[in-house]
Amino acid sequence: MNFNFKTYEVIVIGAGHAGCEAALASARMGCDTLLLTIDMDKIASMPCSPSIGGMAKGQLVKEIDALGGQMAKITDSSAIQYKTLNTRKGPAVHSTRTQNDKTLYSKNMKAVIERTKNLDLKQAMVQELLLENNTVTGIIDHTGFEYKTQALVIATGTFLKGMVHIGASKIAAGRAGEFSSISLAQNLAMLGFNMGRMKTGTPPRIHADSIDFSKFDIHNSDSLPKPFSFSTTEIVNPMLPSFMGRTNQTTHEIVRDNLKFSALYGGHIKGSSARYCPSFEDKIVKFPLRDSHHIILEYEGMDSKEIYASGLGNSLPLEIQYKVVRSVEGLETADIMRPAYAIEYDYINPLELSSALETKRVKRLFLAGQINGTSGYEEAGAQGLWAGINAACAIQKKKPFILDRSQAYMGVMVDDLVTRGTKEPYRMFTSRAEYRLLLREDNADLRLSRIGNALGLVDDDTLNFCREIQAQTAKEIQRLKKTIIKPTRKVNDFLLSKETNPITNGVKLEQLLKRAELDYASVKEICPQPSPVLERAEYQVEIQIKYEGYILRQLNEIKKYKNLEKINIPKNFNYSQTHGLSNELKEKLNQVLPKSLGQASRIDGMTPAAISVLMVAISAFTTKNKA
Repeated sequence: MNFNFKTYEVIVIGAGHAGCEAALASARMGCDTLLLTIDMDKIASMPCSPSIGGMAKGQLVKEIDALGGQMAKITDSSAIQYKTLNTRKGPAVHSTRTQNDKTLYSKNMKAVIERTKNLDLKQAMVQELLLENNTVTGIIDHTGFEYKTQALVIATGTFLKGMVHIGASKIAAGRAGEFSSISLAQNLAMLGFNMGRMKTGTPPRIHADSIDFSKFDIHNSDSLPKPFSFSTTEIVNPMLPSFMGRTNQTTHEIVRDNLKFSALYGGHIKGSSARYCPSFEDKIVKFPLRDSHHIILEYEGMDSKEIYASGLGNSLPLEIQYKVVRSVEGLETADIMRPAYAIEYDYINPLELSSALETKRVKRLFLAGQINGTSGYEEAGAQGLWAGINAACAIQKKKPFILDRSQAYMGVMVDDLVTRGTKEPYRMFTSRAEYRLLLREDNADLRLSRIGNALGLVDDDTLNFCREIQAQTAKEIQRLKKTIIKPTRKVNDFLLSKETNPITNGVKLEQLLKRAELDYASVKEICPQPSPVLERAEYQVEIQIKYEGYILRQLNEIKKYKNLEKINIPKNFNYSQTHGLSNELKEKLNQVLPKSLGQASRIDGMTPAAISVLMVAISAFTTKNKA
């Protein structure tokens, strides 16, 4: 029986980090939106590490916030530890990471969703998509109930044919203790999508009272924690420490002796694993000469006794997990509350997607998160925001929302996925971003708030504040470039106190700030500002002057990049008839269907010679069709 009493403009399947951002973006843009989840008590769940951010991932969270997403705000409301990573390096790679109370994170996100206008939340397991003329028109849930829609976002995480592995034990589950979505996976395969299997995992959770924390090095939160969201004015939760220890040769021997019982090495798992986040068995096998590996113990919540044992993720039987855990100094009497496990799940090759994260095979169908072959809450959240915005844009007949590689880390990620695809869980790294000096955490809102405001996701006050920061930054840079400091005794005494050379001639303030020994506060002490400057603007001034040469170099590189992006490839261009291209490149070009010569240049295996051939062929094709 069908029930068509309401047609939603956008439906989102899955209420993980991708689904929540997608649904909130769509609803906030004015679309009547429905968010469906298998379990309403597990919204924005943190089944692996209860943490947000980290290297490059922190940049993604800041960008979600800058565009009007929710992840950073929920992070600040539930954080129990803050760390700024890479502080000894340049600002391009500074990244924020938090440890979070996972129950509070989920609770706070659910509260936001339930209170959001235009957004309905319902519990259901989707089994089938409804299509007309190759366009999504609705879904059918496990009870046969039908929901009509004009656009659909699928953000199913690890639930598509999810299979949990603990040794030889196999449990059909999207996460431990939760249903696996089998019918929807079968339906997507029947529609012809190119699907594969991936594998991820999570370590054991240990009871805090069974741990001797004195045997571990304590790591406290930053003394002056910096909020994730640009809008957060106060950090409300108490900060909790984490603890670092190491495995030993006994630990490693236990794993080596029992590899045949591991689901990963016992042949039970076929899905692709992440190279960059190996399980403990992987570490022992792939790094046999290592004497030990790091373990980090982190609280899962303020009122919880569960301790997340980062670094001990495995797929061994529980009895062997006990031996492994208890071989570590300080964990001799450890009590495992939840065993470690590996999980396999279906994903769709992201080469099936356009740059809007819309499938090429089915119109108005968008995919976000681990279904696209990615790994991590932050990558999922960024894709969810992207897909939700584009679903709303499709309904509202607006041009697609697409950021390029020079605008945002999420632009790099989406371009990587839809241009190169992935055969292993994709994780964001700072090294993937060519223009990372311009795509910093500290300027995410300055880069993206204007775009968020145009979409209706960022309010005018926030936009005006960003404009004020930019105006003050520009004005202060001009002051530093024009103001000349004379070699007075007072000035030189100050410079000597900072262990930098005195001056003998007049020097511009800008030149003093470029000295490694001096910062903006030092320059301000030598020559105070005529009027107050916001702290955010001061920091921007320091970065832009100290790294001016590098920034100019990247801006020039972006100009070259943009020139290739401007050369559009006609939709009806025939790669198969382009002479001078290898058959392999023709096949890849026909699969990706790049929008521009710039995107074509980033396809794996593309050469400068092939780009020249394409440029000539596109020019000839365009001229011929104009005639």
